[in-house]
Amino acid sequence: MRLGEHVRQVFASWRPGQAMVAIPVALIVLISVADILSPTHIHLGPLLVVAPALTASFGGPLMTGAIGALAVVAQVVIAFLHGGIETMNHQVQILTLLVVSAFVVAFRYLRDRHERQLSEVRSVSDVAQRVILRPLPHRIGPLRIASMYLAAAAEARIGGDLYAAARTAGGTRLLIGDVRGKGLASVSDAALLLCAFREASHRHANLPDLARHLEASVCRNLAELSETNIDVDECFVTAVIVDIPDAEPVVHVVDCGHPPPLLLRGDRVLTLGSERPGAPLGLGELTADDHPAGTFSFEPGDILLLYTDGIVEGRDRTGTFYALAERLRRWAGEDPAIIVARLEKDLLDHVGGHLEDDAAAIAIERLPAAPPR
Repeated sequence: MRLGEHVRQVFASWRPGQAMVAIPVALIVLISVADILSPTHIHLGPLLVVAPALTASFGGPLMTGAIGALAVVAQVVIAFLHGGIETMNHQVQILTLLVVSAFVVAFRYLRDRHERQLSEVRSVSDVAQRVILRPLPHRIGPLRIASMYLAAAAEARIGGDLYAAARTAGGTRLLIGDVRGKGLASVSDAALLLCAFREASHRHANLPDLARHLEASVCRNLAELSETNIDVDECFVTAVIVDIPDAEPVVHVVDCGHPPPLLLRGDRVLTLGSERPGAPLGLGELTADDHPAGTFSFEPGDILLLYTDGIVEGRDRTGTFYALAERLRRWAGEDPAIIVARLEKDLLDHVGGHLEDDAAAIAIERLPAAPPR
């Protein structure tokens, strides 16, 4: 058992770069032998610089320096066998190879330091992403939930789409939104809106009041950012807020300029849209009736899908938009986790693996009521 664990540890610690070092070593041997066997007026030694340059593509500074030193030794051996190291030609070749190898090692060192700094920045960004955009639980009360988030830019960890869930005394409230804007303003709006939703969900009895509270929070944040010379003229947030009571098979929806939720019931897909959707958050000067709430049936076994426009605006090579409602109908009878997984794969296949905008989705299923004990 101990021997097997030791072997596994050895293979686990073995990196591809350690095996690839055989390539530059073989090149040094091959070039040296070819130069030694060639006539004295043919000089192949300068080709030895390929070895440290190639090593820098997969090895660290120490490995690159070792290969560079080995190439210099090979050049000295070639010079000794071809008339002596005292000749000016061989001395220039050795000095040139030494200088170039030193530059390659320095370049590799700077690259490794840059990669370490970038890794630290990414780790901090990942932590901030998890703090701001907390993962949703798989089960909240009588609901089963699955979510997905796809970033259009691989290096952009924060900003764009957002979602959150809050458990209240009599049900569950969920938010999904899309920040329209760029830079610090969009990140600040996303963080502030999520924090305001988690706090205000427990203080407001109905969704219109909650939507107006979120509207006021976004407007205050934009006003503060405008005082710091940040352009916030095109910053606003589209969002959908839903309230799902535990004891009643309905869902209350407030639409703030966002794509309406879809309800999968059997093999039918229903759009839970309002005749007069509310205005996006952050525009200001809204009246009490600007965020009306709609009530829809949400029975056990139904799947409610909240999503952002990055999904329905995804295009294939011919420019055809992603038909979310049609695709959702194909996955009737599946649980939320499977639906979200298939949605993610199907969307990426449709757009060719690259999204033009961030995409997020939440699938919620109401479970049948537990029998009384």
